[in-house]
Amino acid sequence: MSDFAHRLIAWHKLHGRHDLPWQNTRDPYRIWVSEIMLQQTQVSAVIPYFQRFMTRFPDVASLAAAPIDSVLEHWSGLGYYARARNLHTAAQHIRTQHAGKFPQVVLDIVALPGIGRSTAAAIGAFAFGTRGAILDGNVKRVLARCFGIVGYPGAAAVQDRLWHLADSLLPVTDIEIYTQALMDLGATLCTRSKPRCVACPMQLQCNAHQTQRTLELPTTKPKAAVPQRETVMLILQQGGEVLLEKRPSVGIWGGLWSFPEVERAAILDTQLSTRFSAQAQRVQALAPLAHSFTHYRLDIYPLRVEVAPPLQTKPGQIWLSLEDARGAAIPTPVRKLLDRL
Repeated sequence: MSDFAHRLIAWHKLHGRHDLPWQNTRDPYRIWVSEIMLQQTQVSAVIPYFQRFMTRFPDVASLAAAPIDSVLEHWSGLGYYARARNLHTAAQHIRTQHAGKFPQVVLDIVALPGIGRSTAAAIGAFAFGTRGAILDGNVKRVLARCFGIVGYPGAAAVQDRLWHLADSLLPVTDIEIYTQALMDLGATLCTRSKPRCVACPMQLQCNAHQTQRTLELPTTKPKAAVPQRETVMLILQQGGEVLLEKRPSVGIWGGLWSFPEVERAAILDTQLSTRFSAQAQRVQALAPLAHSFTHYRLDIYPLRVEVAPPLQTKPGQIWLSLEDARGAAIPTPVRKLLDRL
């Protein structure tokens, strides 16, 4: 066993996380759901979502049989909704292609929608004791600092080097403890902005710590201008209810319920008459709302419009009370706008 793995495993036994809701189990389903939820999301945010999700969908069969609207509803607010859609699709794939049993072979795991090489290795390690390297964002940071690897980790050449290093460090035994320890070190000590090097078991051999480059490594992504887009969200109200439209299954917020959108230059009366066969009784412009995605920023200009009842719904539209709307599968900006009402 390498000195790196030995130190990491010894540290985890005393200081690692041992009581998370998805730990202390070999159930690949629970492990799989947790790993997907933890992609780009902190543990503290995931825990309540994971617990609710497990109550509603306790196994692969229940997830595969559930309507996608119910899955998205239980994901609402967690973000990156493609993860939920991939979970649902993968559960159906497991039902049809693997007789409802989660596959044990890593190549079969990585073939499931939404599962990459690192996630497949983590599931394999925790559920089946399979020996394989992980390389999520936290692990990239730990390895780049500890071994002094310069360059943006997203670049192909740097990523290949990190994968080679991650493979070379794998211990022959205790793969589950090692994998969890590597995750925990990056999440609790070797953090992006305020690393606690004084408590780190690797400080004596950490290249970044010894050369005072901790905050320089890993190399940040070259900055590019963030594109900005804008939209107008129509908050149509009648009789204490609001109108929601189901978004297309692909694209941002795919399959979620949202307020109807129009371009800023659109003529409101025309939109109301042609799309909703309605007339505005009162229009109020609410404060703009900014929402950031991975690759761009969306500026939302909400218009609160009281319409003359009765307004008939079309396929993909629904009238809901404010309370019921908050409980639907809605994206975060829509939830924020509902809170304003």
